[in-house]
Amino acid sequence: MISKRFSNWCICLVLLFAVMATACQKDTGEEQVDQKKALLRADSALNALTAPGNFLATAGTLTFKVQDSTYTFDAASDSIAFVNMTIDDDRYFGITAINKAHTMSFGISSKGYAASKAKKAIAGGQLLFRPDAIHTDQYTLTRYAEAGDAGKIKLSVYRQKDVLAKGTFFTFLSKGDSVNAPFIKVQGSFALKMK
Repeated sequence: MISKRFSNWCICLVLLFAVMATACQKDTGEEQVDQKKALLRADSALNALTAPGNFLATAGTLTFKVQDSTYTFDAASDSIAFVNMTIDDDRYFGITAINKAHTMSFGISSKGYAASKAKKAIAGGQLLFRPDAIHTDQYTLTRYAEAGDAGKIKLSVYRQKDVLAKGTFFTFLSKGDSVNAPFIKVQGSFALKMK
């Protein structure tokens, strides 16, 4: 159980770093991007970000609903990435996003390989709201769900023609770390394109 929690935490952390790295690429010139890539390669924990199989969406949206609110990331202005990674001997894929203002980020991941018509259990998730420099609301994948009960991601299309990924998902995120911490259901869809 501790290994599972640690793996979920690592997945969320790597996805968050992926979002932050790709978000910075949208706001900088070509020379600054090259400098940032060199710094990322130097850090072995983040080396997976430049690995083949990780893609920054060039168009499309990621939309999700939390309680009575709907949020949308648009690849035209925000950063949305589809990532593939290996942690220990386990393979994961996921979607990460951060808005242009850097006040909201979201990421989900699943164990296994990404493929068209794949339906997989959610293995990690995180939602961050940061309205200002002082306040942050953080929701993470509930730690007390049984395997397979934390939600599902369905990829209807993956890397076909100009489509990067298209599908739907739902998961349960918790604001606290205790067994009685309330959780929220997050459900959404994504339709992402690449060059």
